[in-house]
Amino acid sequence: MALLTFAHRGARAHRPENTLPAFRYALEHGARGLETDARRSADGEVVLAHDEWLRANLAGILPWRLRVTTTSARRLGHHGAPRLVDLYDELGSDFELSIDLKTPDIGSQIIGLAREQGDPHRLWLCAASTKRLRALREQANEVKLVHSQLRSRLAPTVERHAADLAAARIDAMNMHHSEWSRGLVELFHRFEVRAFAWDVQEVRHLRSMLRIGIDAVYCDNVDRMVATVAEWTTDEPPSRERGDAR
Repeated sequence: MALLTFAHRGARAHRPENTLPAFRYALEHGARGLETDARRSADGEVVLAHDEWLRANLAGILPWRLRVTTTSARRLGHHGAPRLVDLYDELGSDFELSIDLKTPDIGSQIIGLAREQGDPHRLWLCAASTKRLRALREQANEVKLVHSQLRSRLAPTVERHAADLAAARIDAMNMHHSEWSRGLVELFHRFEVRAFAWDVQEVRHLRSMLRIGIDAVYCDNVDRMVATVAEWTTDEPPSRERGDAR
């Protein structure tokens, strides 16, 4: 599979994060996938918001905040936080969709919505808990599962963790770009677990991840991400620049 380029929280360097304009911008400017965050509104809808509180501006009044879990989806949408169904309705499902599960029990509902209105085969559900991911795997075979965690919390060893992910049929390991090395990427690949890197913001970081063979990157700046990947693909550097061993 070619490198997955996920627009982090939509195109948050270009448009307000986790909004339909941000998601639309990302796809129109070449991102292969969208990254977002899911919470449940007061009326039980899956809404796309990173934080527990949503900043709101009301007709020039001083900004204030709405708590997602105690606010209706309609009101949240009025202030820019769409529902997952709105994303599918507006933009379809011809893209990879990575969702960070901010509410513990929301994964099953997301899978159901993807089956009804989207494409569960292009859905990547991310969580810091492997227990939650294992439970989701028992419910669905078609979705992709991603363990997002700090390297320091992988115990007892990284190799043992990679083996455990493979045994649980968890598809990818997601760590901060600074925690990855070529050796670690190759280790996870030996267990057929993909290697994802988040917070890959600068050109030098993007090139570093391309050099070590990472499978997906998450970036705020869609234009920079797409241009850097395209440049790398069309003008492959010499093997020593890619870090290939000889």
